[in-house]
Amino acid sequence: MKDYQSFLGEVLISEETLTQRVRELGEEISRDYVGKSILAICILRGGVMFLTDLIRHIKPLVAIDFMGVSSYGSGTRSSDGLVRITLDLTTSIANQHVLIVEDIVDSGNTLSSVIELLRTRNPASLEVCTLLNKVSRREVDVPIKYCGFDIPDKFVFGYGLDMDEYYRNLPFIGVVDLDKYEADLSD
Repeated sequence: MKDYQSFLGEVLISEETLTQRVRELGEEISRDYVGKSILAICILRGGVMFLTDLIRHIKPLVAIDFMGVSSYGSGTRSSDGLVRITLDLTTSIANQHVLIVEDIVDSGNTLSSVIELLRTRNPASLEVCTLLNKVSRREVDVPIKYCGFDIPDKFVFGYGLDMDEYYRNLPFIGVVDLDKYEADLSD
């Protein structure tokens, strides 16, 4: 893998802007959940950085659990369109206030399936918090209560989002210049 700067088109969201918005989301969630405890469910892997930063700013008690969800095969959408749970929760969500923490909502297909599944487990409440929202790509309407940023239809990476499983550790959200990236692959 090459240095990300060789295919970085632009920094879409800076580290400072991310830090400020995550703090604001934590404060908003704290106000909405006064007197309640929260079970934050992180959708792996992209949501991990967002989750860990977010819960530092939430005042009510927060427990966490993780779900692995796949609707893609080898980089492309699976032919059957089914969402697969690759890692299920270890915690019962019955009668709990559940907050799904997601890195990015694109078409809405995967998140819609996750919400449908989790509702069958009888949570007291179920809300969604996403860092990034690509409204222009939405195929299925999903109820997003907390949103960090609405973004354009661009291929993004950094701050938990990967580019070929790398670059999740970058402190900002960058846009991939696909022409430069493809040129790097041919080198």
